[in-house]
Amino acid sequence: MSARASNLRVAELRSEWSPRCNQGWIYVDQITTENGGDPAIDFYVERYPHSDRETWLERFVAGQIRSDETVCSADMTLQAGMTLRYHRPGWDEPAAPRDFRLLHEDDDLVAVDKPSGLQVLPAAMFLENTLLHVVRERIGAGVDPVHRLGRGTSGIVVFARTDRARRQLSQDLSEGRMKKRYVALVQGNPAPSFSVDQAIGLVDYLGFGRVFAAVDTGKPSISHVRVIEPRPETDEALVEVEIPTGRPHQIRIHLAAAGHPLVGEPLYERGGHPPTVEPNDRPPLPGDLGYHLHAMQVGFTHPTSKDAMLIECEPPDILRPRPAAEPPPDHEQV
Repeated sequence: MSARASNLRVAELRSEWSPRCNQGWIYVDQITTENGGDPAIDFYVERYPHSDRETWLERFVAGQIRSDETVCSADMTLQAGMTLRYHRPGWDEPAAPRDFRLLHEDDDLVAVDKPSGLQVLPAAMFLENTLLHVVRERIGAGVDPVHRLGRGTSGIVVFARTDRARRQLSQDLSEGRMKKRYVALVQGNPAPSFSVDQAIGLVDYLGFGRVFAAVDTGKPSISHVRVIEPRPETDEALVEVEIPTGRPHQIRIHLAAAGHPLVGEPLYERGGHPPTVEPNDRPPLPGDLGYHLHAMQVGFTHPTSKDAMLIECEPPDILRPRPAAEPPPDHEQV
């Protein structure tokens, strides 16, 4: 059953990017024997390294960290089995597009078209300016994404509505039965078709902790690439990418590893690695925007009907083949 034949309910599109002050968040941590006996502040500095020790001390002094109903001090000795809660006050989130287009909806699943710039799940500065939040606002609280796209990637994200759908679609994804096809704009003049089987794993990255990159000790990964349209006048090419595996930032890493990073790629250099960053410079981050990548097809077996599903989503203009130029006029017939 094709998504095109489904009864579609199209969400209203709003093109503006909206900032948002959220309601805050509670981070819950269970203390294990590994951390038992440590001072509480040492635990938080190690567990959440993006905030420095001075910032965590300010949070302890403000009473934002509790165990049950007891306010914790920074030098409190932790005990295995304790539950700590850090009450992060509400904050102003960065602006993001809060629109999506509904591609398919039934009792088991929902598929939407995510805009570039909207993060899928809460992380870092984003909590409510996320695809998860806006989809739950409009569709209902019981939906969860089966897979993710990078913040700068647009296109299809599938959400499950039932436990059966979550289990089946997650299993299909992990075992390579969910077919995903993307379109991307890359640098250079790649071969007409090629595959990249570079392993992907975490590497240390100054100023951020660790990021995914091309590393031989990582998990096996494969991408199949086909050129749709060479663009020699700008030293670019439009390519189609199919990924049987789904590692974080796989397409961005693999195309960079092959010597053809995405046009506008902020993080991955040729070879599939992040750049070397000077200590006082802001490092490019995985969520930075600027690249052009779109998930245009997702194929899978419906978890209930067992029908073959093909969800399709047109890419933005920059990722579409250019119209063929009209032939010059025949002067003999003018």
